[in-house]
Amino acid sequence: MLSLPDDLRGTFKAPLGPVYTDTERLLSDAGDPIVAVGDVVTYHLRVAGRDPNVAVIDGKTKREAVGEEIAAVLDGDAPRIEVENAPATLSEGLFSALVDALARDEPTVIHVTGEEDLATVPAVVAAPEGASVVYGQPDEGMVLVDVTAASKREARDLLERMDGDADAALDLLARR
Repeated sequence: MLSLPDDLRGTFKAPLGPVYTDTERLLSDAGDPIVAVGDVVTYHLRVAGRDPNVAVIDGKTKREAVGEEIAAVLDGDAPRIEVENAPATLSEGLFSALVDALARDEPTVIHVTGEEDLATVPAVVAAPEGASVVYGQPDEGMVLVDVTAASKREARDLLERMDGDADAALDLLARR
């Protein structure tokens, strides 16, 4: 549905919020619901006793399979939605899964075959104001994005700058 053009790649490397190395501190600052994007972030939240409302995982960290300890924590009994999402893209399936998972009362895992790296942006658009989206910043920590009118505008702007049908993508995300 959308793909990342080369001229936007640098934009996605800068954190969209403050970077935390202490999970407890992040959780004390986080809103509700929490959407976690990434296996290691989801692992840290679960180990700290907070199962994210939505976890978007792909079984990898830094393009390598996660270790057994992380995999064991991720293999919980939460309902799963399976989607395909190629690297450097955002698929229709991923958008629909985010909307579906956010509408559920129980924590839900979105398991991505492919890559979940860009899922933060549509998660900010889909989540309600007051929520938090947490994702990993490689070799730095966890980024906390407060979902506000301003962060939603910024995320919509990023989606509109990607290649593909941004209007259809935004319509899908607005269905929640």
